[in-house]
Amino acid sequence: MGNATGIVEVYGLVAAFVACDAGCKAADVTVETFDKNKPGNPDGLAVPLIVAIKFRGTITNVEAAVEAAKIAAEQVSGVVTTHILTRTEPDTEPMLKLNAFDKN
Repeated sequence: MGNATGIVEVYGLVAAFVACDAGCKAADVTVETFDKNKPGNPDGLAVPLIVAIKFRGTITNVEAAVEAAKIAAEQVSGVVTTHILTRTEPDTEPMLKLNAFDKN
């Protein structure tokens, strides 16, 4: 089993960068590639793009990073959801590398 993984989904790319910066400054974590998702109702949202930030590290550091990221993103455009995987399973590891930013 691997390190902990914290996932923070936010509205928009600016909020993602702000959240990522805050999380990395708050704790000793690494970051996987951002991922994006266009919600089913984009016209009904102020920011029609959801971005996932994935922090990796010890559970204590990931918890601190997720909390800092959540606070920072709320000040920009908002948080969709957060979740922490305390011990990421090896079969899950390849999925953390997936991202949609390099696709049209």
